[in-house]
Amino acid sequence: MKKIIETTEAPAPIGPYSQAVLVNDTLYVSGQIAINPATGELVMDTLEKETLQVMQNLEAVLAAAEMNFSNVVKCGIFLSDMNSFSVVNEIYGTYFKTNPPARETVEVACLPKSVNVEISCIAVR
Repeated sequence: MKKIIETTEAPAPIGPYSQAVLVNDTLYVSGQIAINPATGELVMDTLEKETLQVMQNLEAVLAAAEMNFSNVVKCGIFLSDMNSFSVVNEIYGTYFKTNPPARETVEVACLPKSVNVEISCIAVR
């Protein structure tokens, strides 16, 4: 059975997709970008702040499904510039101190709203 997960603690979708979909015990979280859910504005002062907002948005969606980062088994990181890798990786790593999930990190030509980073994940109860 498919259940749509939504929370006001993360930004509303900017297209025809859900924040996350729960199927049995597996949660598929859509890619998050650095939109502050309280203001609807992008957080792009620095790459560090942008990445932190992305991770906070992921955390909010996971919490809405009664999960957290310990449930995450797979992440996809999309960067507009692979030179951003070390900064994003450092902040990302603070959320996965032990037993990090599988993941890929790829550079893409363009991301929604011209952001620098987007991260999606899959979590399992």
